[in-house]
Amino acid sequence: MIALIVTLVTVLAQAAPGDRRLDPMLLEAPTVRTIEKGDQSNVDEAKQVLVRTGAEWTKLWQQHNPDRPRPAVDFSKEMVVGVFMGSRPTAGFNTSVISTTAANGALIVRYKETMPGPGTISAQILTFPYHLVAIPKADVKDVKFEKVP
Repeated sequence: MIALIVTLVTVLAQAAPGDRRLDPMLLEAPTVRTIEKGDQSNVDEAKQVLVRTGAEWTKLWQQHNPDRPRPAVDFSKEMVVGVFMGSRPTAGFNTSVISTTAANGALIVRYKETMPGPGTISAQILTFPYHLVAIPKADVKDVKFEKVP
């Protein structure tokens, strides 16, 4: 993490004003790995979770999708962040983890939820949108989930 900050500061110091190469999403992309994303989960209530151990991962996966093999996660190097929207009445709902930031013993997870626009024709089927991502392991005590517009 320190090496990334030093590299970023060095690049910023050398960048010309208005330089477009420093897209923040490109800087964050390598730290978040999507494990699974979709609209069919067995988690029927909205919730956000941080999973730090294999036992917690097994428990969450059993609730989320017990009929499929659990994806491998190396908990010595990673943690899992999950955002579940819960039951929705139609297709067209979506949730995405946008970014994660760990600093000073706290983890901030920013996520976005979208829904069908007014007048949109959507399949009349119950959906359960979710996004599960792996992030680098960090020593955090506090976790805050922030829904962004």
